[in-house]
Amino acid sequence: MVKNQKYIFLYALILTLIVFNLGIFMGYLLESSRVNKINSMSFDAELEILDQMAQKEALNALNLDCNSLIEENIKFGDKIFQEALQIQKYEDANQISSSILFQHKRFDLLRTLFWMNSVEIKQKCNSTYHNVIYLYKYNNPSLEQKSEQKVFSNLLSELKQKEGDKIMLIPMSADNNISSIDLLIKEYKITELPAILIDEKIKITSLNSTAEIEKYLD
Repeated sequence: MVKNQKYIFLYALILTLIVFNLGIFMGYLLESSRVNKINSMSFDAELEILDQMAQKEALNALNLDCNSLIEENIKFGDKIFQEALQIQKYEDANQISSSILFQHKRFDLLRTLFWMNSVEIKQKCNSTYHNVIYLYKYNNPSLEQKSEQKVFSNLLSELKQKEGDKIMLIPMSADNNISSIDLLIKEYKITELPAILIDEKIKITSLNSTAEIEKYLD
């Protein structure tokens, strides 16, 4: 009887170890899958922003027509918005790893390049779209900030669905120790997060409805 109990205990221990290690392995595979997807999105975005910058330089050098450049800029802006939603889903589903943090910084840099590119294209081509930059706290936001950022995010998503090509909605974290973003935050005197910057002129740090942004888009 005692011998049988020992065997039962041993089998239970082995089974527990197998299930435990299998769980760790599946978790590793799931995280690797998310990181790989973010990597792939990052590489695609990197190529597209480089292509767009090359188009802009061609515009400067050869005096090309603005229409195609504006059209591509709008398409890329829409893609950035969709990618931001997808990345947020991956991050919400898992604790932030060093790999995901690195890729998030990479996306923030690409979005910064896109923002500056959009400013220059708008000036050179007299385009009527509006740059709407959403700056938020990424690292250890307080409960109040999390709640406020959720409101900002939902209202901005609603605004983008409503306004479409009229706005370039560019979300980026403002606390990832990226020098170029830090310089821009200082330049535009952003002292509170979350914050919205419209056309490099108007700052919004409190938001309860899309109407509070829409009044600046006429």
